[in-house]
Amino acid sequence: MKDIYQVVRNVRLSEKATLLQETNNEIVLEVDRKANKLDIKRAVESLFDKKVVAVRTANCSGKLRRRRRADAGRTASWKKAIVRLAEGESLDLV
Repeated sequence: MKDIYQVVRNVRLSEKATLLQETNNEIVLEVDRKANKLDIKRAVESLFDKKVVAVRTANCSGKLRRRRRADAGRTASWKKAIVRLAEGESLDLV
Protein backbone atom coordinates (compact mmCIF):
# COMPACT_ATOMS: atom_id res chain seq x y z
CA MET A 1 0.00 0.00 0.00
CA LYS A 2 1.54 3.26 -1.07
CA ASP A 3 -1.16 5.94 -1.10
CA ILE A 4 -2.31 6.91 2.39
CA TYR A 5 -5.63 8.16 1.06
CA GLN A 6 -6.52 4.64 -0.09
CA VAL A 7 -5.60 3.03 3.24
CA VAL A 8 -8.11 4.87 5.47
CA ARG A 9 -11.56 4.67 3.93
CA ASN A 10 -13.98 5.79 6.62
CA VAL A 11 -14.34 6.53 10.31
CA ARG A 12 -16.80 4.20 12.03
CA LEU A 13 -19.03 5.92 14.57
CA SER A 14 -21.03 3.65 16.83
CA GLU A 15 -21.75 3.31 20.54
CA LYS A 16 -18.76 1.03 21.01
CA ALA A 17 -16.48 3.32 18.99
CA THR A 18 -17.55 6.32 21.06
CA LEU A 19 -16.93 4.42 24.28
CA LEU A 20 -13.46 3.36 23.09
CA GLN A 21 -12.66 6.96 22.20
CA GLU A 22 -13.72 8.27 25.60
CA THR A 23 -12.11 5.59 27.76
CA ASN A 24 -9.02 4.33 25.87
CA ASN A 25 -8.30 7.22 23.46
CA GLU A 26 -8.89 4.89 20.49
CA ILE A 27 -10.52 5.54 17.12
CA VAL A 28 -12.22 2.95 14.92
CA LEU A 29 -11.56 3.12 11.18
CA GLU A 30 -12.64 1.23 8.10
CA VAL A 31 -9.47 0.49 6.14
CA ASP A 32 -8.42 -1.22 2.92
CA ARG A 33 -8.49 -5.01 3.20
CA LYS A 34 -4.89 -5.31 1.96
CA ALA A 35 -3.48 -2.76 4.43
CA ASN A 36 -1.29 -4.03 7.25
CA LYS A 37 -0.72 -2.45 10.66
CA LEU A 38 2.33 -0.47 9.57
CA ASP A 39 0.46 1.01 6.61
CA ILE A 40 -2.44 2.00 8.86
CA LYS A 41 -0.11 3.57 11.44
CA ARG A 42 1.72 5.64 8.80
CA ALA A 43 -1.54 6.76 7.20
CA VAL A 44 -3.14 7.89 10.47
CA GLU A 45 0.00 9.70 11.62
CA SER A 46 0.31 11.61 8.36
CA LEU A 47 -3.42 12.28 7.75
CA PHE A 48 -4.42 13.36 11.26
CA ASP A 49 -0.96 14.50 12.47
CA LYS A 50 -1.30 12.42 15.66
CA LYS A 51 1.08 9.99 17.37
CA VAL A 52 -0.11 6.35 17.19
CA VAL A 53 0.79 3.91 19.96
CA ALA A 54 -0.89 0.70 18.78
CA VAL A 55 -3.04 -0.69 15.97
CA ARG A 56 -5.40 -3.65 16.17
CA THR A 57 -7.16 -5.05 13.10
CA ALA A 58 -10.12 -7.32 12.45
CA ASN A 59 -11.61 -8.67 9.24
CA CYS A 60 -15.39 -8.29 9.31
CA SER A 61 -17.20 -10.61 6.96
CA GLY A 62 -20.33 -9.55 5.09
CA LYS A 63 -23.74 -10.54 6.37
CA LEU A 64 -26.43 -12.41 4.49
CA ARG A 65 -29.32 -10.21 3.43
CA ARG A 66 -32.62 -10.97 1.67
CA ARG A 67 -34.43 -8.73 -0.78
CA ARG A 68 -38.22 -9.26 -0.90
CA ARG A 69 -37.99 -12.78 -2.29
CA ALA A 70 -36.07 -15.84 -1.20
CA ASP A 71 -32.89 -14.99 -3.14
CA ALA A 72 -30.22 -14.05 -0.65
CA GLY A 73 -27.36 -11.67 -1.16
CA ARG A 74 -24.40 -10.63 0.92
CA THR A 75 -23.14 -7.27 2.10
CA ALA A 76 -19.53 -6.37 1.42
CA SER A 77 -16.76 -7.60 3.70
CA TRP A 78 -14.50 -4.96 5.24
CA LYS A 79 -11.53 -4.53 7.53
CA LYS A 80 -11.70 -2.67 10.84
CA ALA A 81 -8.74 -0.99 12.54
CA ILE A 82 -8.75 0.17 16.15
CA VAL A 83 -6.01 2.78 16.53
CA ARG A 84 -4.78 3.88 19.96
CA LEU A 85 -3.46 7.43 20.12
CA ALA A 86 -0.67 8.58 22.45
CA GLU A 87 -1.35 10.20 25.81
CA GLY A 88 -2.35 13.82 25.40
CA GLU A 89 -3.44 13.32 21.77
CA SER A 90 -7.13 13.56 20.91
CA LEU A 91 -9.18 13.52 17.73
CA ASP A 92 -12.56 15.23 17.67
CA LEU A 93 -14.70 13.26 15.21
CA VAL A 94 -18.09 14.78 15.96
